[in-house]
Amino acid sequence: MRLKDKVAIVTGAASGFGEGMARRFADEGAKVIVADINGLQAERVAAEIGKAAIPLTADVSNRSEVDKMVYTAKSEFGRVDIMVNNAGYTHRNGDMTDVDEATFDLITAVNMKAIYHAALAVVPIMERQGGGSILTTASTAGLRPRPGLTWYNASKGWAITATKSMAVELAPKNIRVNCLCPVAGETGMLAQFMGEDTPEMREKFRASIPLGRLSKPLDIANAALWLVSDEAAFITGVALEVDGGRCI
Repeated sequence: MRLKDKVAIVTGAASGFGEGMARRFADEGAKVIVADINGLQAERVAAEIGKAAIPLTADVSNRSEVDKMVYTAKSEFGRVDIMVNNAGYTHRNGDMTDVDEATFDLITAVNMKAIYHAALAVVPIMERQGGGSILTTASTAGLRPRPGLTWYNASKGWAITATKSMAVELAPKNIRVNCLCPVAGETGMLAQFMGEDTPEMREKFRASIPLGRLSKPLDIANAALWLVSDEAAFITGVALEVDGGRCI
């Protein structure tokens, strides 16, 4: 019960890493807003978690919908202790000049601007409460970029820098800000990261990870749980690599 009496908002919580976090947080006592642009899947996840979870259809690139997430958490559970910016978007692995402007704009809106929207919404609440934790799912791509995902890489590098800057500025308010840097994992975005999902491509990706496998949602959820819990009360501004040694 490491998150007993805590209230968490998790975006992109209908699948992959976000679903893993929502489930893990609830297992440890948190009340969770399961937010995702896919409302039906958000309802599925919340129903499977039980009464500790509330589903919400939300597009994190839209400021009013981010405000709605926070309003729901406050009205239903009375507070917001944890804000997880997990929703993400990528272009398909390939030539950087083949990415159209609409796709580029969506990457920046979901991977970057949503962090800004969330901060404007939750920081005043956390300050009044005496503290809180903001966690963003970044990527190893923001630390060790590789060809083929240039604009996605750049958005995750931005997220890491924003995390560190926010951590310094918000520390006097007792608001901790950290991010996770997972390696490619068993999620719905894997095919886009690789360019194509074939046994050969999966083996190529696995071969670049010293521990010999892709990440799993539970790997990321366990790391997230620690970072948002009181056990990490002296940890802020960290970009934690959850990557099986990939970034070494």
